[in-house]
Amino acid sequence: MSDQNVVNMNERGGNNMQWRKYTKLGIFFVILFVLIGILISNLIVVKEGEYKVIRQFGEVVRIESEPGLTYKIPFIQSASTLPKYQMTYDVSEAEINTKDKKRIIIDNYAVWRIEDPKKMIANARTLESAESRMEEFVYSVTRTELGQLNYEEIINDEKSSRGSLNDQITEKVNELLKQDNYGIVVTDVRMKRTDLPAENEQSVYTRMISERQSKAQEYLSKGDADKNVIIANTDKEVKEILSKAQADAEEIRAEGEGGAAKVYNEAFSKDPSFYSLYRTLESYKKTINGETVIVLPSNSPYAHFLMGNTN
Repeated sequence: MSDQNVVNMNERGGNNMQWRKYTKLGIFFVILFVLIGILISNLIVVKEGEYKVIRQFGEVVRIESEPGLTYKIPFIQSASTLPKYQMTYDVSEAEINTKDKKRIIIDNYAVWRIEDPKKMIANARTLESAESRMEEFVYSVTRTELGQLNYEEIINDEKSSRGSLNDQITEKVNELLKQDNYGIVVTDVRMKRTDLPAENEQSVYTRMISERQSKAQEYLSKGDADKNVIIANTDKEVKEILSKAQADAEEIRAEGEGGAAKVYNEAFSKDPSFYSLYRTLESYKKTINGETVIVLPSNSPYAHFLMGNTN
C-alpha cells in the first residue's frame, strides 16, 4: 500500500470521528431543548382571581389558589382553570302563583362564586352543572316564598311583613347548596322584574284604574268636606267679628250722640230765642222748595218770621 493511500485512510478516519462527535453534541442539545420545553410547558401560572385544578389520571390531586408559579408532572397530570371571582347568572323566567291567586312571571339573576372547588368538582363536576343546580334551587325557593305573599307585597317589598324578600331567598338557596355540598355560595339573588301574564294584564290594569279613580274620588270628597268646614268656621268668625264691631260702633255712636245732645242743650239753653229761630229755619229747609205753596194764619210763627216780625 502506498503512502498516499495510508494518508487518505487516516483523513477519512478523522472525519468520521469528528462527525460522530458533532452528532452526539447535536443530539445532546436537542434532548436538552426538549427537556427544557417539557419543563416550561409543565410550569403553571396561577393568576389572581382563579383556581388551578391539577388532575392525575382524571382525579383531582391538588388545587392551587394563591397567585404564582406551580408545576405538574408531564404526561401524567393535567391542569384546568376555575374562576375564583364572583359571577352573575341570569335565571330563566318562571311563572308562579301568589297567595291571593294571581299568576305572575318572575325574572331573577344570581351573583355567586366557587367557595370550595373540590366539593364543586366532586358533586357538580362542571360550572354548567353547578349553575343548573343553583337555578333549580333559586326557582324552588322563589316559588315557595312568593306563594306565601300577596301580589302587592311582592311588587312593593316595603309593605311585606316578612322583611327583605331577596335576602330571604338568598339565605335559603345557600342552605340548600350547603346541604348538598356543592361548594358554591350565592352572594345575592335579585328580581329584575315582575310581570303579569299577557292575558291578565288588561284586567289588572282596569282594576287598578278603577281603584285609583275610587281613591281620587275619596280624596275629592274629603277635600270638599274639609272646604265646607273651613268656610263654615270662617263665616262664623266673620259674623262674630262683624257683630262685635257693630256693637262697639253702636256704643261709640250712642256715646257720641249723648255728648252732642249735651253740647246742644248747653248751647241752646243759653239763648232760647235763638234756639227757636234755629228750629224754625231747619223746618223751612225740609218743607219749602221752589214749588211750595204755603197758607199760613197770621198768628203762625212762620208768618211772623216771613213778615220780619221777630217779636
